[in-house]
Amino acid sequence: MWFKNLKLYRLDLNRILTADDFYDAMEQQRFQPCSSQDAQSSGWVPPREDSGLLPTSVINQAARERALQIEEQQGYKPGRKQMKEIKEAVTMELLPKSHVIQRDTRVWIDTKNGWFVIDASAAAQSDEVLGLLAKTLTPLPIVPLHVEMSPGAAMTLWLSEDEAPAGFTIDQDTQLQSTGESRASVRYQRQSVDADEVRRHIEAGKQCTRLALTWNDRVSFVLTDNLDIKRVAPLDVLKENQDAQAANEAERLDADFALMTGELARLLDDLVAAVDGIRADPQ
Repeated sequence: MWFKNLKLYRLDLNRILTADDFYDAMEQQRFQPCSSQDAQSSGWVPPREDSGLLPTSVINQAARERALQIEEQQGYKPGRKQMKEIKEAVTMELLPKSHVIQRDTRVWIDTKNGWFVIDASAAAQSDEVLGLLAKTLTPLPIVPLHVEMSPGAAMTLWLSEDEAPAGFTIDQDTQLQSTGESRASVRYQRQSVDADEVRRHIEAGKQCTRLALTWNDRVSFVLTDNLDIKRVAPLDVLKENQDAQAANEAERLDADFALMTGELARLLDDLVAAVDGIRADPQ
């Protein structure tokens, strides 16, 4: 269940927010299915199905309607045991329907290290999450991530010197683009770059906009000049840990998420250091 793409934001250091703060606020903006008058609906849902993907209010309403039908048929109200069976049946019927047109965007909130990370490949998708967060918590508890050295300049430097920053290696996916009006670009895909050839492109005014990297032989990814991280993939050393036996799917999800966030938190620390750190004053 590793995130495939990372849109990075920082939690506002001027606000002290705990995991419970986020949970309590998100409960107030829990996902509710569209009514007949709604074109779309958005809200927060738990990461696991056994946490309840269907809002309790929806289940209760459907169960009450089913109970009224049964009361008319049998001549008396369903008892406690029968009502429990009705709710279970309704849940089983509604759960598959709740997935038909839903689109989930996963979010990792790291209150310890100050990260708010959205698993999204496009800005429009992450903007939806930020819009919902703005409705959930006021003022908005996150700030843009500003670093001392622009990612484009940093990647260009690494290529020109033919040396990746500490803890990273350069892989076989690179794109350079002209900073002039022509916007001419050259891309190396599944091919190692030739250092001398890349230097000529850089001297001609091109800058690196995408660069495939591997961190500590553990995670591969593609870094963009917007500081977006794409195509995140754990390597074999981590997959071996992922394949460990778990008692059930809930335990597997918890273990996988703990592994992912632990590794990515360290990766982000090293990546931020590679671009000279977070800028204290973005102005």
